[in-house]
Amino acid sequence: MIRKPKWRIWTLSACLACLLFFTLAFRGPGERLFDIAKNLDIYASVFKELNKFYVDEVNPNEAVQTSIDALLKSFDPYTVYYPEDELEDFMTMTTGKYQGIGIMLTQINHRFIIAFIDEDSPALKAGLGIGDEILAVNGVSLADKDESEPGKLIKGQAGTALTLDVLQVGKTQNTQIRLNRETVQIKNVVYAGIIRPGIGYVSLEEFNASAAKELKSSLLDLKQKGMKQLILDLRNNPGGLLTQAVDICNLFLAKDTKIVETRGKVEEWNKTYTALNTTLDDQLPLVILINNHSASAAEIVAGVMQDYDRAVLIGQKSYGKGLVQVTRDLPYRTKMKITTAKYYIPSGRCIQAIDYQHKNADGVAQAYQDSTIKTFKTKHGRKVNDGGGIQPDIWMNKDSYSSFTQALLKQHAIFLFASFYKSKNPSIANPESFTFSDQDYAGFQSWLAQQKINYESPIEKQIKQSLELAKKDPAYAQLETSLQQLKPEWTSSTQKELIAHKKEIVSLIEQEIILHYYLQKGMNEWSFSKDPSILESIKLLESPQKFKAILTTKN
Repeated sequence: MIRKPKWRIWTLSACLACLLFFTLAFRGPGERLFDIAKNLDIYASVFKELNKFYVDEVNPNEAVQTSIDALLKSFDPYTVYYPEDELEDFMTMTTGKYQGIGIMLTQINHRFIIAFIDEDSPALKAGLGIGDEILAVNGVSLADKDESEPGKLIKGQAGTALTLDVLQVGKTQNTQIRLNRETVQIKNVVYAGIIRPGIGYVSLEEFNASAAKELKSSLLDLKQKGMKQLILDLRNNPGGLLTQAVDICNLFLAKDTKIVETRGKVEEWNKTYTALNTTLDDQLPLVILINNHSASAAEIVAGVMQDYDRAVLIGQKSYGKGLVQVTRDLPYRTKMKITTAKYYIPSGRCIQAIDYQHKNADGVAQAYQDSTIKTFKTKHGRKVNDGGGIQPDIWMNKDSYSSFTQALLKQHAIFLFASFYKSKNPSIANPESFTFSDQDYAGFQSWLAQQKINYESPIEKQIKQSLELAKKDPAYAQLETSLQQLKPEWTSSTQKELIAHKKEIVSLIEQEIILHYYLQKGMNEWSFSKDPSILESIKLLESPQKFKAILTTKN
């Protein structure tokens, strides 16, 4: 028998000790402790047998990581184990800081292209832009690299030098760009400005450690500029730190106001959070925008404001994450984020949408049934429900793109065209006045004709499937000629789709072109005259009586 290196067994023992320590921390009846010890012993024995006798080499780190991931997957998607080599990503999520150059890459046709760039980032200062292709990092070619590899190569200690080989938009020759890595702060507030006389707008995209501080600073600045009313945009905000949600609520609610309560199995961890500071402004007319990607801490802010009739919510129903996680330190510089409680907002409701405790026969968690949903009341007596996200006071239709437009997005056609457009047009009008003309659209159609876009409409797919089945019937031969004559009616035509869905395609192209030239700030400025939810918010704030009626009328 070939002896395996002892470090493998040490690694396994450390992991088992970690698991045993964690489970014993929550002591139960003696029988339960026996079951835990028995199963850990069985697990150790299984691993030892694999390590000794399995035909191929067994990597203990990968094997144990796989087993831990599988274990946690049986609970909920928010209970996660972080090995040592993933701690940097974990810290980025909580602090909003990382050491790098401030770009996001996307892989298109085996090429790594800049899809997003932070304003005031080292990358922007060095002349990089959206659409530029990164070919090599410090002499290491990115050809045939995994999707995660470029990010690892680009990140590094602040102050260290970085050399990138880049093919920039509009250039035919590669360029070598040298820059230094810096500590990049991911902004929570991505835009703050006055969009109509007296109406302020703030887009809050994150809830990391500086969220409340950034928002307060933005609000004070907007007040100096004459803000009398506010639109707070929480759409597509995935949430973050509970404490930041509490502090943000405090900006709009009086000191000592109850904000949120957490309840879990460990009673001593249950807590009621109240507003600890003097409010910034508890009378400011407030509209909050939400959609089905507003989650967690974003839902706390929206839900609390709704419960106190402090704001009118506009948009779509939010995601429905009413669970709270805490981080536990584990041995060997590893961590675990574990769901420990549910949170309840002032009306008493929990807005968790998925029941992870009761799963179907396939192990899939289901949404709470309508029969289990309870009704609660806001401060002024308006009815609100639990168990399924926050419902807005004014509903807006969700953007629903055609299957053809979705195919263009999936195959990056609109992004690539925006890069092509930028290569041919050194400058464009400012975001508020830029329009993609009919002539421009004709140019897009010509460009698209040269691309390899795969598209088959749902109707065409269904008919083809039906025809394949029909071929097995002897009568098909008699019908084949008639069916072929009808083929032009159901066969997908790019030209027909471009005409039928021109409006939504033009809107997406405008947004992508503006992002290429003016980054996130430009995207926001474009939306002020085009976004239906923002326009509805402005309309409501300009009708004070209607605004007040929504918050005071019992339903």
